[in-house]
Amino acid sequence: MLMIRLARFGGKKSPSYRVVVIDKVRARDSRALEVVGIYNPVTQPAAVRLDHERIEHWMKNGARPSETVARLLKANPAVVAAA
Repeated sequence: MLMIRLARFGGKKSPSYRVVVIDKVRARDSRALEVVGIYNPVTQPAAVRLDHERIEHWMKNGARPSETVARLLKANPAVVAAA
């Protein structure tokens, strides 16, 4: 089963996270299938950059977001361009 979850990067006491698509049984920081965003909680305000198109693609193919990623998606909805 595929998950969309956070992988921790950055130094001691200054975490930075990548939003990744990864197999559920793999370790938190192991090799991911794709990096679909970043999250930096240290900056004020917290920096969040998500590739909503790729996240939607992976969710259509069976990936499930973790609770934290679901919260980030809800707080940062995709900007839909009017055609």
